[in-house]
Amino acid sequence: MTKVFYVIFFFIITLNARENPFFPSEGEMDLPYTSNESKSLQPLNRAAITLPPQARVLQNVTISYKNLDGSMQSKSIELENTVDWHLPIFISQNYSPSGVEKKVEGKKAEFEKLASIQYASFYSSEKSLKIVTKDKIIRNFLLVKPHRIVVDFQRDTNLKSYEKVNDKNIFSKIRIGNHSGYYRAVIELDGYYKYRMTKISEGYLIELK
Repeated sequence: MTKVFYVIFFFIITLNARENPFFPSEGEMDLPYTSNESKSLQPLNRAAITLPPQARVLQNVTISYKNLDGSMQSKSIELENTVDWHLPIFISQNYSPSGVEKKVEGKKAEFEKLASIQYASFYSSEKSLKIVTKDKIIRNFLLVKPHRIVVDFQRDTNLKSYEKVNDKNIFSKIRIGNHSGYYRAVIELDGYYKYRMTKISEGYLIELK
């Protein structure tokens, strides 16, 4: 009987039992502790974010995400790309290479007529405004609230006041009025921009930035 007791005792003290059965044993430490919290979430299809009118360059994108164990982390990507604030930025896990638009190199920009008076006509193409005129520009400058470009043309005339509203166009309104020795065109913009004006064969070209 004594021998049997010692044999049982020997097996008991040599058993490799875990101190706490609720924690993983050796070899299972690489597995994360998951939460028993149950949530029914929709899979990501597509989300969109819009930028304010003064946005011009996208520096980086940061995404915050929750791990399997409930901890939070984030990951960033550096971009340094120009953006058009009129268009939303999408976050999506649907990738369709066939749906990506490609620019056609060498394609001539198509201009749409926005406004016209006796001495000048105004045509737009995306962020460009072409002014077809034989009159000389004596000054041009930018005003705010609202953002607008003021252009003075040298001509002594008796033009009547003129106004043209262009819905859904960057150059949202063009107003023209007569002054002593010149007439003035006020070109209202749909947001915040810088601009560059250059002389072309047909007249002048305004390019927004």
